[in-house]
Amino acid sequence: RLVKAFVECPYRRYQDYPHWVPPLRRDELRRLSPRHNPFLEHATITPWLARSDGRVAGRIAAIDDRLHDDTHHERVTWFGFFEADDDPATTRALLGAVEAHARRRGSALVRGPANPSLNESAGLLINCFDEAPYLLMPYNPPEYQALIEGAGYRKIKDLLAWSVDLRVPLPARVARIAERVRARHHLVIRPLDLKAFDRDLACMQHIYREAWHDNWGFVPPTDAEIRQLARDLGPVLDPNLVLFAEIGGKPVACAVTLPNINQVLKRMNGRLLPFGLIHFLRRKSIVDQVRLVLLGVLPEVRRIGLYPLLAAESYQRAAATGYTDGEMSWTLEDNEVINAGIEAVGGRRSKTYRLYEKPLG
Repeated sequence: RLVKAFVECPYRRYQDYPHWVPPLRRDELRRLSPRHNPFLEHATITPWLARSDGRVAGRIAAIDDRLHDDTHHERVTWFGFFEADDDPATTRALLGAVEAHARRRGSALVRGPANPSLNESAGLLINCFDEAPYLLMPYNPPEYQALIEGAGYRKIKDLLAWSVDLRVPLPARVARIAERVRARHHLVIRPLDLKAFDRDLACMQHIYREAWHDNWGFVPPTDAEIRQLARDLGPVLDPNLVLFAEIGGKPVACAVTLPNINQVLKRMNGRLLPFGLIHFLRRKSIVDQVRLVLLGVLPEVRRIGLYPLLAAESYQRAAATGYTDGEMSWTLEDNEVINAGIEAVGGRRSKTYRLYEKPLG
């Protein structure tokens, strides 16, 4: 009963918010289940509900990720799944529960929001509240920033989203640079091979881990987490938008662009049956947006120009398929190389998602 109340909390909180996208309730329940979520093989999620006058006034979860602590040699408790009424007392009570839990565990600080990790949905939206989020990106009301900062939390890092108008032709200069890089290094750009899906998934996993290894806060997802994500996204995958760059037959970079299934989820209202299935089956006639979710280059070839090449190739293929708008998200605010490459292909900085931190004395 309490788990269901925890899952239902945002559906009530956002019933008057036109830009919130309700996830499938089935998927939200599975995120809290060790049987369905391989993240919980190396982490625990401890949820709380806040009640006021007999009704749910908010929720929060403490996330303790042993793999993160081992990777970064720090003791951190994350907070996530945060929802609350516009009431500072409720927010302080919820975050206070996480902080007390973190002290008992011996954590040095609390950081978040992450739902439940940076490999999934993370950050607090602090602008562009009149736009719907793209798939796997969070949404929240504007008052949450003041509530969290009022509880003593300060910015630790901003995550950036970049908007792209795919109806505008790719800048000619970028196209020329991309072709020059392709010719100079005898690069081959190929799409995902569904007949060799397991092989390509393993290549993608290797590139992802190596490319992001030194990024702030990165924790390499386990094999089980990668397989689960592939199963979850498989039904909406467009293999022509999952690209590999090869040199001498060896994959050295990849880019993953996904149709924005949030445009369909918005119509499904959190349920697949009975009527949500109709919208899902009609998804190709509904979705006209894409999100570039991954752009990774192996460290040994990072300086030969593969970032703009893959960004340009993803842009052109998405536009040729008929998509009209896109988002490249997210990037770290201080990742100058990738941010400059996105700007070069016409990316416009749009949404900002903020991560907060509070040291525990």
